[in-house]
Amino acid sequence: MGFINKLEQGLEKAVRGTFSGGNSRFEPADLANRIRTEMDDRSYSIASGHTLAPNVFTLYFATEDFPRVKSWGTPLAEELCDVAIRQARAQGYSLRGAVRVTFIGDDSLDAGDFKVSSSQEKISTGEVPSQQPHLAVPRPHHQDMYRQENVRSPQSSHSTHEHSSSWGTRLQDESTEKTQVVLNINGQNYSVDSFPVVLGRGAQADITVEDAGVSRRHLEIMEQDGIYLAVDLGSTNGSYLNGQRLQGRRELTHGSILKMGRAQIIFRLMVPRSAR
Repeated sequence: MGFINKLEQGLEKAVRGTFSGGNSRFEPADLANRIRTEMDDRSYSIASGHTLAPNVFTLYFATEDFPRVKSWGTPLAEELCDVAIRQARAQGYSLRGAVRVTFIGDDSLDAGDFKVSSSQEKISTGEVPSQQPHLAVPRPHHQDMYRQENVRSPQSSHSTHEHSSSWGTRLQDESTEKTQVVLNINGQNYSVDSFPVVLGRGAQADITVEDAGVSRRHLEIMEQDGIYLAVDLGSTNGSYLNGQRLQGRRELTHGSILKMGRAQIIFRLMVPRSAR
């Protein structure tokens, strides 16, 4: 029986006491629930019909709470990896690579608070960092302190972990020019420079579409982990992607056709001339 499953059934009173002592208000089961919620909230369907969910999770804890997290570091990190894998199997999610869980102290958080961020990364168990401590790129508001990292493959129970000093995360290559998103709405082109962007008939929409069949806030296009997604905002008449009713969040690719009311939107990815 897993570390967190035991806790949920009240069989690990010592763990409960460790995490709820002092000003803390969370327990390991709360961390597991937050990861499940994060996967559900950030999952989306792609053109192939699969549903992708995050596989990389970073949990941030207040300085006062971090010693408690350290004391249960490896067993908890391993179990949280398994929680994510079980959630993916239960919900039918596809993962881009192995599951990774990292704990980091954050002095901007109040005692008892924690937060979870997630992303999709193509990680194989052969890419797990070495056991040697290292320093990463400085990040504002983060103290130089213990970092617990665990990587586990969904295909096996193999896992490794790392204890290291960390100031943040890896550098990103910002030299690559970003592809320009262009929305062709009823024959008129709109360049989109920031996301999310809302389309609708009302004044609160970022792009106004004059059509009686379009709701005031009808459709939203967002960017997540480099993937463009469309989601209907509870419109009266619904939205359609490539002829099918838009349900949940769906991936947009070059040439995707969206319809709302009588309006047709063609999603295009344009490469800047300087990058050609």
